[in-house]
Amino acid sequence: MNYRAPSWLPGGHFQTIWPALYARRNLIPHPPYRRERWATPDADFVDVDWVDGPQNKALMVMFHGLEGSSGSHYARAFAAFAGANALSFAVAHFRGCSGELNLAPRAYHSGDHEEIGWILARFKKQHRGPIVAIGVSLGGNALLRWAQEAGTQAVQDVAAIAAVSAPIDLAAGGNAMGRGFNRLVYNRMFLNTMVPKALRKLDQYPGLFDKATLLQARDLHAFDNVFTAPLHGFRNTEDYWSRASAKPRLKDIALPALVLNARNDPFVPAWSLPSRREAGPQVTLWQPAAGGHVGFAQGGPPGHVRMLPETVGPWLLQFTNITRSFRHG
Repeated sequence: MNYRAPSWLPGGHFQTIWPALYARRNLIPHPPYRRERWATPDADFVDVDWVDGPQNKALMVMFHGLEGSSGSHYARAFAAFAGANALSFAVAHFRGCSGELNLAPRAYHSGDHEEIGWILARFKKQHRGPIVAIGVSLGGNALLRWAQEAGTQAVQDVAAIAAVSAPIDLAAGGNAMGRGFNRLVYNRMFLNTMVPKALRKLDQYPGLFDKATLLQARDLHAFDNVFTAPLHGFRNTEDYWSRASAKPRLKDIALPALVLNARNDPFVPAWSLPSRREAGPQVTLWQPAAGGHVGFAQGGPPGHVRMLPETVGPWLLQFTNITRSFRHG
């Protein structure tokens, strides 16, 4: 990936915050999504937002990041790319992220590979053309974990995958989020939505966790310790971050996989990124010096955020039977 940040947007924080706040509101139109609700095997539901394209063309499936949705700036950017190129596009919402609280006594987490596998198998049954999958941040780590668990069977459902700004060393990312500017800004931003949703889940299932302990949580480590880890079968935060991290098993991925991380990502320390020797032969590593967290803005002010779909999209689609010149979204 040949990316250089614009001079008017210096540093990882600006390159993260500007796309998340400004691009969604001012630069990217809301896609013409069509929503489907899928019943899950555990009597819950998953909401999927679609931009329809021809059934014989490729489908791009996206798994969003922590507290993201089909309305996130990166989802809108990929939806625009798909629409401009007559591709189908779908955002599979993690539980509780589609605007309605889910039903089961669980939420979602960074290592939710079983959920990813069930969703991708459902897409395979529903779409006749080739499928590629993109995971962003938390969704990227979960998608990689699915590929690791699926092994050589992964290519039965998906032609290729990409993980964008994924915190594949969850302990490194989680500890970084608990310090300095990250703790004051990003950490607080996430907890502002995660804590109320957890309290609504407690209303559904009284006694599910200790309310007082949750209300004392001031960082993701504490939140995961009282909510995310125990609700999803982990002993504690350390057990969750260790077992759910994709980095230790990058050699187990048996289908084409792109792992894209900016080295100035505030959420993912550069020292924690994988080296070439830590990844298997099917894994491509892109680690540009700049880009922030799911940023990669380009152009003069106010700029645009087409860089991700216009580079990641063609990389994925080369592994399908589609050969074409791609149009801008």
